[in-house]
Amino acid sequence: MPKSGETRVPWKVPPRVKVLEALGAVGDGRIIFKGEREAQVTGSDGSRVYRVVWDGGLGISSNDNGSVYKGYLGYPSIAFLMLKGVLPFDQRLADGLKGIPWREINEKFKNYRDTEMYVKQVLEERGFNWGYVNAFVEKVLSEIKRLRPYKLE
Repeated sequence: MPKSGETRVPWKVPPRVKVLEALGAVGDGRIIFKGEREAQVTGSDGSRVYRVVWDGGLGISSNDNGSVYKGYLGYPSIAFLMLKGVLPFDQRLADGLKGIPWREINEKFKNYRDTEMYVKQVLEERGFNWGYVNAFVEKVLSEIKRLRPYKLE
């Protein structure tokens, strides 16, 4: 609960592809819980480790670039909240996103739409129906909008 006079600043809604990146982090086993309310999330190329801290409700913080510099709920926080049952989760889809070199493709395409189109192609090659994937992404984003997770100070 916020202290008297304290305001809760909600995270911005993330780009769609961040939901898929979160699932990929889970599929790759890159989330290590350090307790009930804290985890370390390793980046896809292993060069970065992000810290996620949660208040047990809707307050969460992470030091990933999207959270720190752009103010949206970053993929490490999304993955954490999925594993805690706060946001929808799909194990089959997480498994289907294993091994995607997120950092490499984000740097190659330099925009989230092109990254998402690349991931769409990979998932379709792995036997996933894009309509299903798209509906799941929309479901997660809808929950983020509804719940309005906020920044921990």
